Amino acid sequence: MPAAQRTAPADGDKLTQRLADIIMVLQRCFISRLSDRLAHGQVSFAQYTVLCHLEGGPLSMSEIAGQMRHSTAAATGLVDRLEDLGYVQRVRNAGDRRRVAVRITSKGQQLVDRIRHDIHGSLGEFIGCLTPVQQQTWIEIYEKLLNFCLHRPENK
Repeated sequence: MPAAQRTAPADGDKLTQRLADIIMVLQRCFISRLSDRLAHGQVSFAQYTVLCHLEGGPLSMSEIAGQMRHSTAAATGLVDRLEDLGYVQRVRNAGDRRRVAVRITSKGQQLVDRIRHDIHGSLGEFIGCLTPVQQQTWIEIYEKLLNFCLHRPENK
């Protein structure tokens, strides 16, 4: 939305403070549940995110680092741990053996599928307290906020 169409909250300080409080509690709720599920697979949230990126196909370490917004060294540490657990595999490029791609293994895909199923179930419970109209409104608001976040200059 263009800057001219955005409006400041009516009671800015109170509204933003209440929103900050709500976000913190909701984040703890979601992260706590997700952390429990990730712990069963012995992976961190960042490692789970790497696995999700690899569902689209093999990636180089620099591509993983770029998608994660991490340094290549940090991405390498995540991949090392995932490889040790058997969730990813490094594959050398046949044409240039210096190039290495990382791909998700069937074991890694099974973990992602299980965690994603658990997340969907948890979200289903969560939004179940809302009416269908409220659910749709909530999704529309989240999509607007997501769009705003994705198009901020620092995210490009």
